[in-house]
Amino acid sequence: MKNLIKGFGYAFNGIFTALKKERNFRIHTVCMIYMYFFLFFFDFFEITRTELAIIFLANGLVIGGELINTGIEKAVDLYGSEHTELGKISKDCAAGAVLVFAIFSVLCGIAIMYQPQAFQQLFAYFWDNPISILLFIVSVVIFTIFIFKGIPFKNKENK
Repeated sequence: MKNLIKGFGYAFNGIFTALKKERNFRIHTVCMIYMYFFLFFFDFFEITRTELAIIFLANGLVIGGELINTGIEKAVDLYGSEHTELGKISKDCAAGAVLVFAIFSVLCGIAIMYQPQAFQQLFAYFWDNPISILLFIVSVVIFTIFIFKGIPFKNKENK
């Protein structure tokens, strides 16, 4: 049981490390946060449980792919062959896999969430609630800083 708990600890450490150190991981995470916020906070979008499961799977593939990509990149860097042809192929293919996952995740999202009436209601809501527009803009600024600067606190490991 102790090894199982340790294993989960290592897994969560990997996720948090990617969140701290990988810009693309932060981009995917922020996009997911916005999507889930607009999907669950507002009642404008109508999706079935099956469609929600597809969205979860698509997001899981993107995040999981990004974690695998990071692992491959770091392993190649550790081995020291990032400038060899095989190291380059490994990194490029892993990055390409994430791109494929991300493209198809967006296509799934469009196929499921393309609901013009829901978007009209969402825009009308923001038009009628200017404070919401302001809060949205502030969140975009904060998340943009988060994406490009990372987690704001520093420790010895981040230096």
